[in-house]
Amino acid sequence: MEAAAEPLRSVRRLSRVLLFLSQCYILSGDGSLNLEHSQPLAQSIKDPGPTRTFTIVPRAAENKLLSHLTESTEIPPYMMKCPSNGLCSRLPADCIECATNFSCTYGKPVTFDCTVKPSVTCVDQDLNPQRNFIINMTCRFCWQLPETDYECTNSTSCMTVACPRQRYLANCTVRDHIHCLGNRTFPKLLYCNWTGGYKWSTALALSITLGGFGADRFYLGQWREGLGKLFSFGGLGIWTLIDVLLIGVGYVGPADGSLYI
Repeated sequence: MEAAAEPLRSVRRLSRVLLFLSQCYILSGDGSLNLEHSQPLAQSIKDPGPTRTFTIVPRAAENKLLSHLTESTEIPPYMMKCPSNGLCSRLPADCIECATNFSCTYGKPVTFDCTVKPSVTCVDQDLNPQRNFIINMTCRFCWQLPETDYECTNSTSCMTVACPRQRYLANCTVRDHIHCLGNRTFPKLLYCNWTGGYKWSTALALSITLGGFGADRFYLGQWREGLGKLFSFGGLGIWTLIDVLLIGVGYVGPADGSLYI
């Protein structure tokens, strides 16, 4: 029995040695199994993939580029007043540039060559796109226009009822579709002409009916005179008659200096 088992033990020992040697061979990198798995690894190490290049832009150049992009996308402020695809001859003055000549004769008709500003689109009488055109106007400066052709600021700090009549310095701007020579915004002295909501008919009615109690003066905001009339019973009627005449001719007005409605 022992003699028969001895060859079997030798075979087992030999198989263990062969198994150990085969594992060492695989782990050493010479085996086919390790080559299959190591080839993609070696390829991935040799091929670094697509490279990316980065360019460092100076700060000044970057700011210049950003400002250029901002300017290219900005809408000019005059575009808010310029209708699209309208007649070029009817465009507002802010939408066109004209070669004006100040040597023309005042009050006479004159023609000027004009060009629409960038980003403005307009057409002629035949609905064809147009950039250059001729405009007809009267030779006069903007400050010489009629009062209906410009708008001025109002003043609520001057007295409209005064002798002599007071004036104030206003800033006037020509209306959009009016063409003239010179600056379209100009200062001008105007007479005080504003109202605070007081009615002349109401003031006169109060002076006739309740003038002895100073109701007309209270209505006009002149409370000191109103108290004087109240406690003197209208100046024994004399003050009341005088106020009726003064309010009737418009000499006595509101205390804030405004005009009657």
